[in-house]
Amino acid sequence: MGTSPLILTSFLLIHCLTLSSLLPTSSSIQISLGGKGTGISIGIGIGGPSPSSPSSPSSPSSPSSSTPKPSDFPSCFLYKSYFVIQEFKKTITCDPQGITKTWNGFNICGQYCGFYCEAPPGYDNKTGLAVASVDFNGNALTSEKFGVFVQNLTELALFHANSNNFSGYVPFLDKNPYFYELDLSNNKLTGSFPPNAIQRNLTFLDLRFNTYNGCVPPAVFSNLPFAIAIFLNNNMFSGDLPSNLGYSPVQYLSLANNLFTGPIPSSIGHAKNLTEVLFLNNTLSGCLPNEVGLLKKLVVFDASLNYITGPLPYSYGCLKNLEQLVLAHNLLYGEVPEVLCKLVYTGKLNLSLSYNYFTSLGPTCWTLIKQGNKRLDVRKNCIPWVPDQRSSEECWWFAKKPKTCPWSSYTPCWGASSENTDSVSASDSEPVEAKMPVKGGSSRLGRKSGYRTYGALDGSPVPRN
Repeated sequence: MGTSPLILTSFLLIHCLTLSSLLPTSSSIQISLGGKGTGISIGIGIGGPSPSSPSSPSSPSSPSSSTPKPSDFPSCFLYKSYFVIQEFKKTITCDPQGITKTWNGFNICGQYCGFYCEAPPGYDNKTGLAVASVDFNGNALTSEKFGVFVQNLTELALFHANSNNFSGYVPFLDKNPYFYELDLSNNKLTGSFPPNAIQRNLTFLDLRFNTYNGCVPPAVFSNLPFAIAIFLNNNMFSGDLPSNLGYSPVQYLSLANNLFTGPIPSSIGHAKNLTEVLFLNNTLSGCLPNEVGLLKKLVVFDASLNYITGPLPYSYGCLKNLEQLVLAHNLLYGEVPEVLCKLVYTGKLNLSLSYNYFTSLGPTCWTLIKQGNKRLDVRKNCIPWVPDQRSSEECWWFAKKPKTCPWSSYTPCWGASSENTDSVSASDSEPVEAKMPVKGGSSRLGRKSGYRTYGALDGSPVPRN
Protein backbone atom coordinates (compact mmCIF):
# COMPACT_ATOMS: atom_id res chain seq x y z
CA MET A 1 0.00 0.00 0.00
CA GLY A 2 1.45 3.41 -1.04
CA THR A 3 1.81 6.40 1.24
CA SER A 4 -0.99 8.92 0.89
CA PRO A 5 -0.12 12.47 -0.23
CA LEU A 6 -1.49 13.84 3.07
CA ILE A 7 0.78 11.63 5.19
CA LEU A 8 3.80 12.35 2.96
CA THR A 9 3.16 16.10 3.09
CA SER A 10 2.76 15.99 6.89
CA PHE A 11 6.03 14.06 7.20
CA LEU A 12 7.91 16.57 5.05
CA LEU A 13 6.44 19.51 7.00
CA ILE A 14 7.54 18.00 10.32
CA HIS A 15 10.98 17.24 8.83
CA CYS A 16 11.37 20.82 7.59
CA LEU A 17 10.28 22.25 10.93
CA THR A 18 12.81 20.04 12.64
CA LEU A 19 15.54 21.27 10.28
CA SER A 20 14.41 24.83 10.91
CA SER A 21 14.87 24.45 14.65
CA LEU A 22 18.26 22.81 14.19
CA LEU A 23 19.49 25.36 11.59
CA PRO A 24 18.43 28.81 12.86
CA THR A 25 21.10 30.75 10.98
CA SER A 26 23.43 30.10 8.07
CA SER A 27 26.46 30.72 10.28
CA SER A 28 25.70 28.02 12.86
CA ILE A 29 24.57 25.07 10.80
CA GLN A 30 25.83 21.50 10.93
CA ILE A 31 24.71 19.32 8.03
CA SER A 32 24.05 15.68 8.92
CA LEU A 33 24.49 12.71 6.59
CA GLY A 34 20.94 11.44 6.47
CA GLY A 35 18.59 9.99 3.92
CA LYS A 36 17.66 6.49 2.83
CA GLY A 37 16.21 5.24 -0.40
CA THR A 38 16.46 2.82 -3.25
CA GLY A 39 16.99 3.05 -6.98
CA ILE A 40 19.34 4.96 -9.24
CA SER A 41 16.90 6.25 -11.81
CA ILE A 42 17.21 10.00 -11.22
CA GLY A 43 17.80 11.99 -14.40
CA ILE A 44 18.69 15.62 -14.99
CA GLY A 45 15.61 17.73 -14.48
CA ILE A 46 15.19 21.43 -13.88
CA GLY A 47 18.40 23.28 -14.71
CA GLY A 48 20.06 26.48 -13.68
CA PRO A 49 20.81 29.15 -16.29
CA SER A 50 24.12 30.75 -17.13
CA PRO A 51 25.62 33.23 -14.66
CA SER A 52 24.11 36.16 -16.58
CA SER A 53 20.55 34.81 -16.53
CA PRO A 54 18.06 36.31 -14.08
CA SER A 55 16.20 34.17 -11.59
CA SER A 56 12.69 33.05 -12.36
CA PRO A 57 10.21 35.69 -11.21
CA SER A 58 7.71 33.05 -10.14
CA SER A 59 10.17 31.25 -7.84
CA PRO A 60 10.77 32.32 -4.25
CA SER A 61 13.91 34.39 -3.93
CA SER A 62 15.26 36.48 -1.09
CA PRO A 63 18.42 38.44 -0.42
CA SER A 64 21.21 36.16 0.74
CA SER A 65 21.50 38.18 3.95
CA SER A 66 18.02 37.21 5.17
CA THR A 67 17.56 34.20 7.41
CA PRO A 68 16.15 31.31 5.38
CA LYS A 69 13.03 29.49 6.51
CA PRO A 70 11.60 26.18 5.25
CA SER A 71 8.74 28.10 3.65
CA ASP A 72 11.25 29.88 1.41
CA PHE A 73 11.91 26.64 -0.50
CA PRO A 74 9.75 24.22 -2.52
CA SER A 75 10.91 21.33 -0.33
CA CYS A 76 12.86 20.62 2.81
CA PHE A 77 15.47 18.88 0.63
CA LEU A 78 16.27 22.22 -0.98
CA TYR A 79 16.15 23.96 2.40
CA LYS A 80 18.89 21.64 3.63
CA SER A 81 20.86 21.90 0.35
CA TYR A 82 20.89 25.70 0.62
CA PHE A 83 23.13 25.53 3.69
CA VAL A 84 25.37 22.88 2.13
CA ILE A 85 25.91 25.05 -0.95
CA GLN A 86 26.57 28.20 1.04
CA GLU A 87 29.16 26.42 3.20
CA PHE A 88 30.87 25.04 0.07
CA LYS A 89 30.87 28.50 -1.47
CA LYS A 90 33.01 29.73 1.42
CA THR A 91 35.70 27.12 0.61
CA ILE A 92 36.12 28.16 -3.04
CA THR A 93 39.31 30.18 -3.37
CA CYS A 94 39.20 30.74 -7.14
CA ASP A 95 36.20 31.17 -9.43
CA PRO A 96 37.44 32.65 -12.73
CA GLN A 97 34.04 32.34 -14.43
CA GLY A 98 32.11 33.83 -11.53
CA ILE A 99 29.53 31.05 -11.28
CA THR A 100 29.30 31.35 -7.49
CA LYS A 101 27.86 34.83 -7.96
CA THR A 102 24.65 33.10 -8.98
CA TRP A 103 24.52 31.12 -5.72
CA ASN A 104 22.50 33.76 -3.90
CA GLY A 105 18.89 33.77 -2.80
CA PHE A 106 16.64 30.77 -2.36
CA ASN A 107 15.88 29.85 -5.99
CA ILE A 108 18.42 27.02 -6.24
CA CYS A 109 16.79 25.19 -9.16
CA GLY A 110 16.20 28.23 -11.33
CA GLN A 111 19.12 30.51 -10.49
CA TYR A 112 22.16 28.61 -9.19
CA CYS A 113 24.53 27.88 -12.08
CA GLY A 114 25.61 24.24 -12.15
CA PHE A 115 22.72 22.84 -10.08
CA TYR A 116 19.88 20.74 -11.50
CA CYS A 117 16.81 19.57 -9.62
CA GLU A 118 14.43 16.64 -9.70
CA ALA A 119 12.47 14.67 -7.14
CA PRO A 120 14.00 11.39 -5.91
CA PRO A 121 12.07 8.14 -6.48
CA GLY A 122 8.96 8.06 -4.31
CA TYR A 123 8.59 11.84 -4.15
CA ASP A 124 6.85 14.35 -6.39
CA ASN A 125 8.20 17.62 -7.77
CA LYS A 126 5.93 19.69 -5.54
CA THR A 127 7.01 18.42 -2.14
CA GLY A 128 10.18 16.41 -2.87
CA LEU A 129 12.22 18.54 -5.26
CA ALA A 130 15.96 18.08 -4.58
CA VAL A 131 19.38 18.80 -6.04
CA ALA A 132 19.78 15.73 -8.26
CA SER A 133 22.78 16.74 -10.36
CA VAL A 134 25.76 19.08 -10.09
CA ASP A 135 27.70 19.92 -13.26
CA PHE A 136 30.88 21.96 -12.76
CA ASN A 137 32.54 20.77 -15.98
CA GLY A 138 35.08 23.31 -17.19
CA ASN A 139 34.46 25.85 -14.42
CA ALA A 140 38.07 25.87 -13.09
CA LEU A 141 36.90 26.15 -9.49
CA THR A 142 39.47 25.71 -6.72
CA SER A 143 38.54 24.08 -3.43
CA GLU A 144 39.89 21.45 -1.04
CA LYS A 145 36.45 20.71 0.40
CA PHE A 146 34.45 19.34 -2.53
CA GLY A 147 34.23 15.94 -0.83
CA VAL A 148 32.14 17.03 2.15
CA PHE A 149 30.00 19.13 -0.20
CA VAL A 150 29.09 16.12 -2.37
CA GLN A 151 28.41 13.75 0.49
CA ASN A 152 26.16 16.27 2.26
CA LEU A 153 23.93 16.58 -0.82
CA THR A 154 22.36 13.27 0.13
CA GLU A 155 19.82 13.23 -2.72
CA LEU A 156 22.50 13.80 -5.37
CA ALA A 157 22.68 11.35 -8.27
CA LEU A 158 25.37 12.85 -10.53
CA PHE A 159 28.48 14.92 -9.85
CA HIS A 160 30.45 16.05 -12.92
CA ALA A 161 33.54 18.15 -12.20
CA ASN A 162 35.85 17.80 -15.19
CA SER A 163 38.59 20.43 -15.51
CA ASN A 164 38.57 22.09 -12.12
CA ASN A 165 41.25 22.45 -9.44
CA PHE A 166 39.65 20.31 -6.76
CA SER A 167 41.89 18.60 -4.24
CA GLY A 168 41.31 16.75 -1.01
CA TYR A 169 39.42 13.51 -0.53
CA VAL A 170 36.85 11.79 -2.69
CA PRO A 171 33.46 11.93 -0.95
CA PHE A 172 32.03 9.09 1.10
CA LEU A 173 28.98 7.99 -0.85
CA ASP A 174 27.47 5.40 1.48
CA LYS A 175 24.81 7.91 2.59
CA ASN A 176 23.96 8.94 -0.97
CA PRO A 177 21.54 6.18 -2.05
CA TYR A 178 20.75 7.62 -5.49
CA PHE A 179 24.30 8.39 -6.61
CA TYR A 180 25.45 6.74 -9.85
CA GLU A 181 27.83 9.03 -11.84
CA LEU A 182 31.13 10.44 -10.55
CA ASP A 183 33.40 12.48 -12.82
CA LEU A 184 36.49 13.94 -11.14
CA SER A 185 38.67 13.99 -14.25
CA ASN A 186 41.32 16.62 -14.83
CA ASN A 187 41.66 17.90 -11.28
CA LYS A 188 44.43 18.03 -8.65
CA LEU A 189 43.74 14.72 -6.90
CA THR A 190 46.69 12.70 -5.63
CA GLY A 191 47.55 9.66 -3.54
CA SER A 192 46.51 6.03 -3.86
CA PHE A 193 43.31 4.87 -5.50
CA PRO A 194 40.41 6.43 -3.53
CA PRO A 195 38.38 3.59 -2.00
CA ASN A 196 35.41 5.93 -1.55
CA ALA A 197 35.02 5.96 -5.33
CA ILE A 198 33.94 2.31 -5.27
CA GLN A 199 30.24 2.84 -4.62
CA ARG A 200 27.97 -0.03 -5.58
CA ASN A 201 25.45 1.96 -7.61
CA LEU A 202 28.03 3.70 -9.83
CA THR A 203 27.56 3.29 -13.57
CA PHE A 204 30.17 5.88 -14.56
CA LEU A 205 33.53 6.43 -12.83
CA ASP A 206 36.00 8.92 -14.30
CA LEU A 207 39.27 9.64 -12.47
CA ARG A 208 41.49 10.33 -15.49
CA PHE A 209 44.01 13.16 -15.69
CA ASN A 210 44.91 13.28 -12.02
CA THR A 211 48.08 12.06 -10.28
CA TYR A 212 46.83 8.97 -8.49
CA ASN A 213 49.47 6.30 -7.98
CA GLY A 214 49.93 2.76 -6.71
CA CYS A 215 47.87 -0.30 -7.54
CA VAL A 216 44.28 -0.35 -8.71
CA PRO A 217 42.35 -2.53 -6.22
CA PRO A 218 40.49 -5.62 -7.47
CA ALA A 219 37.29 -4.15 -5.98
CA VAL A 220 37.08 -1.80 -8.98
CA PHE A 221 36.21 -4.85 -11.10
CA SER A 222 34.20 -6.83 -8.53
CA ASN A 223 32.26 -4.26 -6.49
CA LEU A 224 30.76 -2.11 -9.25
CA PRO A 225 28.05 -4.45 -10.57
CA PHE A 226 26.35 -1.73 -12.66
CA ALA A 227 29.49 -0.17 -14.18
CA ILE A 228 29.23 0.92 -17.81
CA ALA A 229 32.33 3.11 -18.11
CA ILE A 230 35.54 3.24 -16.04
CA PHE A 231 38.18 5.77 -17.08
CA LEU A 232 41.45 5.68 -15.11
CA ASN A 233 43.82 6.81 -17.85
CA ASN A 234 46.52 9.48 -17.50
CA ASN A 235 47.42 8.90 -13.90
CA MET A 236 50.44 7.19 -12.35
CA PHE A 237 48.87 3.86 -11.43
CA SER A 238 51.36 0.98 -11.33
CA GLY A 239 51.66 -2.72 -10.57
CA ASP A 240 49.96 -5.65 -12.24
CA LEU A 241 46.44 -5.35 -13.57
CA PRO A 242 43.98 -7.07 -11.19
CA SER A 243 43.47 -10.71 -12.16
CA ASN A 244 39.68 -10.28 -11.92
CA LEU A 245 39.57 -7.52 -14.54
CA GLY A 246 37.31 -9.56 -16.81
CA TYR A 247 34.59 -10.06 -14.21
CA SER A 248 33.36 -6.49 -14.46
CA PRO A 249 30.23 -5.70 -16.51
CA VAL A 250 31.99 -2.60 -17.88
CA GLN A 251 31.56 -1.68 -21.55
CA TYR A 252 34.14 1.12 -21.83
CA LEU A 253 37.45 0.72 -20.00
CA SER A 254 40.47 3.02 -20.31
CA LEU A 255 43.67 2.21 -18.40
CA ALA A 256 45.95 4.02 -20.86
CA ASN A 257 48.93 6.24 -20.06
CA ASN A 258 49.81 4.78 -16.69
CA LEU A 259 52.65 2.60 -15.38
CA PHE A 260 50.96 -0.81 -15.27
CA THR A 261 53.18 -3.89 -15.55
CA GLY A 262 52.72 -7.61 -16.14
CA PRO A 263 50.38 -9.35 -18.59
CA ILE A 264 46.83 -8.59 -19.64
CA PRO A 265 44.81 -10.97 -17.41
CA SER A 266 43.28 -13.99 -19.14
CA SER A 267 40.06 -13.28 -17.26
CA ILE A 268 39.39 -10.62 -19.90
CA GLY A 269 37.64 -13.38 -21.84
CA HIS A 270 34.78 -13.18 -19.32
CA ALA A 271 34.12 -9.48 -20.01
CA LYS A 272 31.14 -10.21 -22.27
CA ASN A 273 29.96 -6.59 -22.37
CA LEU A 274 33.35 -5.10 -23.19
CA THR A 275 33.11 -2.85 -26.25
CA GLU A 276 36.18 -0.63 -26.03
CA VAL A 277 39.35 -1.15 -23.97
CA LEU A 278 42.59 0.85 -23.94
CA PHE A 279 45.81 -0.53 -22.41
CA LEU A 280 48.10 1.68 -24.48
CA ASN A 281 51.26 3.38 -23.21
CA ASN A 282 51.99 1.35 -20.10
CA THR A 283 54.81 -1.14 -19.45
CA LEU A 284 52.73 -4.30 -19.91
CA SER A 285 54.53 -7.50 -20.86
CA GLY A 286 53.78 -11.18 -21.34
CA CYS A 287 51.78 -12.82 -24.11
CA LEU A 288 48.56 -11.64 -25.71
CA PRO A 289 45.71 -13.66 -24.18
CA ASN A 290 43.83 -15.93 -26.59
CA GLU A 291 40.69 -15.20 -24.56
CA VAL A 292 40.29 -11.79 -26.18
CA GLY A 293 38.84 -13.67 -29.14
CA LEU A 294 35.76 -14.49 -27.03
CA LEU A 295 34.64 -10.86 -26.79
CA LYS A 296 31.93 -10.73 -29.43
CA LYS A 297 30.98 -7.09 -28.73
CA LEU A 298 34.52 -5.77 -28.91
CA VAL A 299 34.97 -2.75 -31.21
CA VAL A 300 38.25 -1.21 -29.96
CA PHE A 301 41.27 -3.04 -28.50
CA ASP A 302 44.41 -0.94 -28.10
CA ALA A 303 47.49 -2.30 -26.33
CA SER A 304 50.09 -0.29 -28.25
CA LEU A 305 53.25 1.17 -26.74
CA ASN A 306 53.98 -1.68 -24.35
CA TYR A 307 56.36 -4.66 -24.15
CA ILE A 308 53.88 -7.39 -25.06
CA THR A 309 55.42 -10.27 -26.96
CA GLY A 310 54.54 -13.52 -28.71
CA PRO A 311 52.51 -14.37 -31.80
CA LEU A 312 49.24 -12.66 -32.60
CA PRO A 313 46.47 -15.12 -31.64
CA TYR A 314 44.33 -16.50 -34.46
CA SER A 315 41.35 -16.29 -32.10
CA TYR A 316 41.19 -12.54 -32.77
CA GLY A 317 39.79 -13.43 -36.16
CA CYS A 318 36.50 -14.15 -34.37
CA LEU A 319 36.07 -10.47 -33.51
CA LYS A 320 33.62 -9.66 -36.30
CA ASN A 321 32.64 -6.27 -34.80
CA LEU A 322 36.22 -5.13 -34.28
CA GLU A 323 37.08 -1.78 -35.86
CA GLN A 324 40.37 -0.88 -34.18
CA LEU A 325 43.03 -3.46 -33.29
CA VAL A 326 46.11 -1.45 -32.37
CA LEU A 327 49.19 -3.40 -31.24
CA ALA A 328 51.93 -1.15 -32.59
CA HIS A 329 55.22 -0.61 -30.69
CA ASN A 330 55.44 -3.98 -28.97
CA LEU A 331 57.57 -7.13 -29.29
CA LEU A 332 55.17 -9.28 -31.31
CA TYR A 333 56.53 -11.75 -33.88
CA GLY A 334 55.65 -14.57 -36.26
CA GLU A 335 53.04 -14.44 -39.01
CA VAL A 336 50.31 -11.85 -39.30
CA PRO A 337 47.20 -14.09 -39.15
CA GLU A 338 45.35 -14.48 -42.42
CA VAL A 339 42.00 -14.32 -40.62
CA LEU A 340 42.74 -10.77 -39.45
CA CYS A 341 43.74 -9.61 -42.91
CA LYS A 342 40.42 -10.98 -44.18
CA LEU A 343 38.63 -8.81 -41.62
CA VAL A 344 40.57 -5.82 -42.87
CA TYR A 345 39.68 -6.62 -46.48
CA THR A 346 36.01 -7.47 -46.10
CA GLY A 347 35.11 -5.78 -42.81
CA LYS A 348 35.67 -2.56 -40.87
CA LEU A 349 38.93 -3.49 -39.15
CA ASN A 350 41.87 -1.09 -38.93
CA LEU A 351 44.88 -3.27 -38.05
CA SER A 352 47.95 -1.43 -36.73
CA LEU A 353 50.98 -3.71 -36.21
CA SER A 354 53.86 -1.34 -36.93
CA TYR A 355 57.08 -1.38 -34.91
CA ASN A 356 57.01 -5.07 -34.01
CA TYR A 357 58.99 -8.07 -35.31
CA PHE A 358 56.55 -9.93 -37.58
CA THR A 359 58.29 -11.99 -40.26
CA SER A 360 55.60 -13.20 -42.70
CA LEU A 361 52.21 -12.47 -44.25
CA GLY A 362 49.43 -14.60 -45.66
CA PRO A 363 47.97 -14.19 -49.18
CA THR A 364 45.21 -11.76 -48.18
CA CYS A 365 47.69 -9.60 -46.31
CA TRP A 366 49.83 -9.43 -49.45
CA THR A 367 46.78 -8.42 -51.46
CA LEU A 368 46.19 -5.53 -49.07
CA ILE A 369 49.84 -4.47 -49.34
CA LYS A 370 49.72 -4.51 -53.13
CA GLN A 371 46.53 -2.45 -53.11
CA GLY A 372 48.08 0.10 -50.77
CA ASN A 373 45.24 -0.41 -48.29
CA LYS A 374 45.97 1.99 -45.44
CA ARG A 375 43.90 0.05 -42.92
CA LEU A 376 46.74 -2.49 -42.60
CA ASP A 377 49.92 -0.99 -41.13
CA VAL A 378 52.95 -3.32 -40.93
CA ARG A 379 55.71 -0.73 -41.14
CA LYS A 380 58.94 -1.34 -39.22
CA ASN A 381 58.73 -5.11 -38.89
CA CYS A 382 60.97 -7.83 -40.31
CA ILE A 383 58.86 -8.92 -43.31
CA PRO A 384 60.93 -9.55 -46.47
CA TRP A 385 59.97 -7.60 -49.62
CA VAL A 386 57.67 -5.23 -47.72
CA PRO A 387 58.72 -1.56 -47.82
CA ASP A 388 59.85 0.38 -44.76
CA GLN A 389 60.98 -2.49 -42.51
CA ARG A 390 63.51 -2.71 -39.71
CA SER A 391 67.19 -3.15 -40.45
CA SER A 392 68.60 -6.66 -40.78
CA GLU A 393 70.66 -6.03 -37.64
CA GLU A 394 67.56 -5.27 -35.57
CA CYS A 395 65.76 -8.33 -36.89
CA TRP A 396 68.78 -10.58 -36.27
CA TRP A 397 69.11 -9.26 -32.71
CA PHE A 398 65.47 -10.04 -31.93
CA ALA A 399 65.56 -13.45 -33.65
CA LYS A 400 68.25 -14.65 -31.23
CA LYS A 401 66.19 -13.78 -28.15
CA PRO A 402 64.39 -16.69 -26.43
CA LYS A 403 60.67 -17.01 -27.22
CA THR A 404 58.32 -18.26 -24.51
CA CYS A 405 54.80 -17.55 -25.78
CA PRO A 406 53.04 -20.55 -27.37
CA TRP A 407 51.69 -20.43 -30.93
CA SER A 408 48.15 -21.65 -31.55
CA SER A 409 45.79 -21.54 -34.51
CA TYR A 410 42.80 -22.31 -32.26
CA THR A 411 39.80 -20.09 -32.85
CA PRO A 412 36.59 -20.30 -30.78
CA CYS A 413 34.31 -19.39 -33.68
CA TRP A 414 33.28 -21.60 -36.58
CA GLY A 415 35.59 -21.86 -39.56
CA ALA A 416 38.27 -19.41 -38.41
CA SER A 417 41.27 -21.69 -37.88
CA SER A 418 44.32 -21.51 -40.09
CA GLU A 419 43.62 -24.93 -41.54
CA ASN A 420 40.27 -23.98 -43.14
CA THR A 421 40.74 -20.28 -43.89
CA ASP A 422 40.86 -19.50 -47.58
CA SER A 423 42.82 -16.61 -48.91
CA VAL A 424 41.15 -13.65 -50.52
CA SER A 425 42.16 -12.27 -53.87
CA ALA A 426 41.28 -8.95 -55.37
CA SER A 427 38.58 -10.55 -57.50
CA ASP A 428 36.75 -12.30 -54.64
CA SER A 429 35.03 -9.27 -53.17
CA GLU A 430 35.21 -5.54 -53.08
CA PRO A 431 37.28 -4.17 -50.21
CA VAL A 432 35.75 -1.82 -47.68
CA GLU A 433 36.73 1.80 -48.26
CA ALA A 434 39.90 2.61 -46.39
CA LYS A 435 39.60 4.97 -43.43
CA MET A 436 42.21 7.35 -42.15
CA PRO A 437 45.05 5.27 -40.67
CA VAL A 438 46.13 5.53 -37.08
CA LYS A 439 49.08 7.88 -37.11
CA GLY A 440 52.44 6.52 -36.06
CA GLY A 441 51.00 3.09 -35.46
CA SER A 442 49.51 4.29 -32.19
CA SER A 443 46.04 5.37 -31.27
CA ARG A 444 45.52 9.10 -31.02
CA LEU A 445 42.13 9.20 -32.67
CA GLY A 446 40.66 11.72 -30.27
CA ARG A 447 37.09 12.77 -29.65
CA LYS A 448 36.15 13.22 -33.32
CA SER A 449 36.72 9.52 -33.98
CA GLY A 450 33.44 8.68 -32.27
CA TYR A 451 35.02 6.16 -29.88
CA ARG A 452 34.29 6.94 -26.25
CA THR A 453 37.55 5.52 -24.88
CA TYR A 454 39.70 7.44 -27.37
CA GLY A 455 37.70 10.53 -26.44
CA ALA A 456 38.88 9.96 -22.86
CA LEU A 457 42.49 10.50 -23.94
CA ASP A 458 42.02 14.24 -23.93
CA GLY A 459 41.05 16.29 -20.92
CA SER A 460 37.50 17.08 -21.99
CA PRO A 461 34.32 15.54 -20.60
CA VAL A 462 33.39 12.23 -22.22
CA PRO A 463 29.94 12.16 -23.86
CA ARG A 464 27.50 9.91 -22.01
CA ASN A 465 25.55 8.93 -25.14
